[in-house]
Amino acid sequence: MADRTPDADISARTADPDRWLDADGAPIDEDHRGLVYDIRTLVDRRRALGIFGGLAMTSLLTACGIQSASSPGAASSTTATPQATASATTDAAASGSLDEVPDETAGPYPADGSNGIDVLTASGIVRSDIRASFGSSTTVADGVPLTIRLTVRDADTGAALSGKGVYLWHCDRDGNYSLYSRGITDENYLRGVQETDAAGTVSFTSIYPACYSGRWPHIHFEVYDDVATAVASGPIVKTSQIALPEETNVVVYATSGYEQSVRNASQVSLKSDNVFGDDGGIHQIATMSGDVAAGYTAALTIGV
Repeated sequence: MADRTPDADISARTADPDRWLDADGAPIDEDHRGLVYDIRTLVDRRRALGIFGGLAMTSLLTACGIQSASSPGAASSTTATPQATASATTDAAASGSLDEVPDETAGPYPADGSNGIDVLTASGIVRSDIRASFGSSTTVADGVPLTIRLTVRDADTGAALSGKGVYLWHCDRDGNYSLYSRGITDENYLRGVQETDAAGTVSFTSIYPACYSGRWPHIHFEVYDDVATAVASGPIVKTSQIALPEETNVVVYATSGYEQSVRNASQVSLKSDNVFGDDGGIHQIATMSGDVAAGYTAALTIGV
């Protein structure tokens, strides 16, 4: 039989209490087993505490959704990526309240049935490309291309309002309104209705409107509960206007066909305008992107 080392003997004795026997073979009481037993027991207890302490800490970290990077099978770092941070910021912004867009006049040329002319009940008014007339005429309005993107949100919560009906209209490159102005009473271009998508957004393909005498360059819109209500000329949720920024106006009006707009724009400002003048259009100025060659996009988020 191989010689036992002192450590092996200690381990065996502490592992099997029955081996602590006196000379007559009777078990030695635990309190009288001596220094070797006490030391070994203390070491074993500290090891046990270390194991269970580690398990307790691991359980606590797991409960908090944190994993040690050095533990087997640990997940990778949970530091937020820039994309995740941006997404969270966007969601937070979308869920917060925002200022309600001011109510504005529909003006004298709405064609919504309020002053006799009603284009909303005409077949073909629900469309995204509003550059051409529909029905008996197919005349296309000329001008610098413009995409108009309007996002409708709940002013109290910031939540996107999907399924809303939006009727949008504006003047042409000469400052005239279809259905009203001399020479184009048989045209209905630059008017259309769209339904807001899941993000609360509608998009219209159009042309950049002129600046006509006495008014800042603008686009009219009405928001309805849904498209069905809009095309039935039903109750309006919000009537307002989009203001086009001066920097873009200057560039567009320098192009051919907008010559009259240059003089008209020099005689008006956002502050002097009879619609935007009360607050400078702070809640209605579109954000612009693009250029003359490729066309512009005017985007605005409104609270209703």
